[in-house]
Amino acid sequence: MEVLGLDEMLFVPVSVPPHKPSRKILTFQSRWRMLQLAVVSNARFRLSDLERRMPGKSYTVHSLRKLHEENPGAELFFLVGGDAFFEMDTWYQFEEIFRLAAIVVLSRLESGEEQILEFVSKKVSDLYRIVPENGEIRHPVLPSVFILRNTRMDVSSTRIRELVAEGLSVQYLVPDNVLGYIEENRLYKGGAAGRIRSLKE
Repeated sequence: MEVLGLDEMLFVPVSVPPHKPSRKILTFQSRWRMLQLAVVSNARFRLSDLERRMPGKSYTVHSLRKLHEENPGAELFFLVGGDAFFEMDTWYQFEEIFRLAAIVVLSRLESGEEQILEFVSKKVSDLYRIVPENGEIRHPVLPSVFILRNTRMDVSSTRIRELVAEGLSVQYLVPDNVLGYIEENRLYKGGAAGRIRSLKE
């Protein structure tokens, strides 16, 4: 947020992931609650149930269109991990995503501008150019692509789920209040049934 000068960070948990069978993920309610607990301490973090309110599978392009509809005049930045960025050409109507928001690639690599430029030039438009001063990849009409170097933290959601399923500690890998929620509701334990167990309300 500081580097890009953003007003707020919006977290949008997926409702119906297009690439994963829903039986393999936790209920929306459980994922929403964990994310709510994780972001509560920062007043500039906002949680949105946008994809929950939209029918059908959760496609990024639909979510960005809805965000523009609900926030007229807002400048949107879509943050995506480096690995996922290079798979964006497989996403539904991916070219439109580059028209709806500036793309921010969270990269752990020391270099990568040329690879990212090559990707967007081939997949989206050959009019992108690197701005040498700051590494921004700019287009004369479309929003820019930014590369944001992030501190490498060897933490993955897959590994966290595996550790919990094995009965091992994930303290310091998730916020304490999220850890408490996982333990209280026995999430990720007991095989497939445990992974999709929902909170009884």
